Amino acid sequence: MALVLNIETATTNCSVSLSKDGETLVLKEDNSRHYSHAETLHLFIDSVFKKTNIKPSEIDAISVSKGPGSYTGLRIGVSSAKGLCFALNKPLIAIDTLKSLAHQVIANDGYIIPMLDARRMEVYSAIYNSDLSQFRKVEAEILTEESYLNLLENHKVYFIGSGVEKTRQLINHPKAIFIDGKLPSANEMAQLSEDKYKIIDTEDVAYFEPYYLKDFVALKKKA
Repeated sequence: MALVLNIETATTNCSVSLSKDGETLVLKEDNSRHYSHAETLHLFIDSVFKKTNIKPSEIDAISVSKGPGSYTGLRIGVSSAKGLCFALNKPLIAIDTLKSLAHQVIANDGYIIPMLDARRMEVYSAIYNSDLSQFRKVEAEILTEESYLNLLENHKVYFIGSGVEKTRQLINHPKAIFIDGKLPSANEMAQLSEDKYKIIDTEDVAYFEPYYLKDFVALKKKA
């Protein structure tokens, strides 16, 4: 049973929560389309502590969304989490971003595909069974009209995340269910971080790095 600070910055959603025993006590987030994590993350962290009257020294661990996702967003979240772990002498817990996103879907059958937008027609995605066990590992994949047809033939498939919009443009199937407007959130990290804390599944704070999935590519500005 743990008191955990959860940090999610893998997408445009800057999200922070304090959770106790797997339940969210308070959530602070901004899911506007502008990356402002460097300016807002520490303000959000300070806010959740003040709202709960909990001192940073009283928490048991810090969890952070490890990726995949935005290179810059992940760097900011992980750097902040590691700094707090060093300062407070607390363990670091890494949460799979797509797994956390999949936990926003409640399904009795079929498959859940959390997906984050990447370049052009590419997404970062994974596939989960309706009981949230992993069916296919995280991959960077190029979407086509044939994507996921093997699953859609006999099962409902729930698509969630920032990659939904481009997926809907290609896939028109009665068993495809598109969940709009959802991004990874520190709210769903609460139970996942509790589960990892119980089994002491923690990271080496000094050497932990985000899971980028692909190398960072700097784009040149147009003249």
